[in-house]
Amino acid sequence: MLDETPLVIFTLVVQMSAGSFVVLGLIHLICWRTKPKTMDRVSDPALYAIGPLLALGFLASVFHLGRWLRAANALKHLDSSWLSREIFVGIVFAALGATFALCQWRGWLPGRVRQGLAVLTAVVGASLVYVVGRVYSLRTIVAWDTWHTMVSFYTTSLLLGALAVGTVLVVAAATRSRTAPEDPASQRLVVSALRGIAVGSIVLIGVKFVNAVSYLGGLAGDPGPAARRSITTLVDTDGGFSVAQALLGLAVLAVLGVFLAQLSRGRVPQRLLVTAAVSAFSLALAGEVIGRMLFYASGSRVGM
Repeated sequence: MLDETPLVIFTLVVQMSAGSFVVLGLIHLICWRTKPKTMDRVSDPALYAIGPLLALGFLASVFHLGRWLRAANALKHLDSSWLSREIFVGIVFAALGATFALCQWRGWLPGRVRQGLAVLTAVVGASLVYVVGRVYSLRTIVAWDTWHTMVSFYTTSLLLGALAVGTVLVVAAATRSRTAPEDPASQRLVVSALRGIAVGSIVLIGVKFVNAVSYLGGLAGDPGPAARRSITTLVDTDGGFSVAQALLGLAVLAVLGVFLAQLSRGRVPQRLLVTAAVSAFSLALAGEVIGRMLFYASGSRVGM
């Protein structure tokens, strides 16, 4: 499974970056009554973390292509190749994200214009996840050519994006509190965002489990030899990894459940916030890395 490591990094990082931008947009939308100064102080650290993540993902993709020239040549077929569109939309997303982050940091452009730019970036990011999914909609690979792939990619994007944003919000708040006490408005915003992220992540994990069961059932019911090879890989050859992925998902649910239970009892200590956020993100990321490796390992072609 390690042969596709660059693609595992690329697809997961790109999806995490896109999901992070969407989640940040939802936080701004849902908490619209929060003062802009407070919102920017709390959310900007997460925004600045997205750019380096996306750069890492594209660097991994270049390693997979082999050299820079091949990456440039891949852009020549936008009218017919989903791979070319993936690279193009990825570049547009990265450019828009960098522009928005720079404008937010320097205070350039009116607030409404920056908000519009953020919405456009989030839409392009969501489109990028779709384009990446279409790259793998190959009729020659039965295990990939299914709507389950798109559901998996979008839930992964939102789950990792949400937990990554939650982790950055908590770590940034803890860092700020070392020099001066966090103001009550910022504390309330962080806790409110974390509550929403925890609930949303639990729902997404539930969707992922249902999607996985439905996917395996459909694959097992396919009489074709390619499907049989894929199901053998997922259940037998690499069955231990499949179990590990499921257990990691359950561990994330447990961490989020404990966090929400503590939150319902009143104010949660900052140390617990940091521990819960970092633990949930680390466990989810480990599970998604295993899941993506299994995805590539299951890619048995028709006729082979």
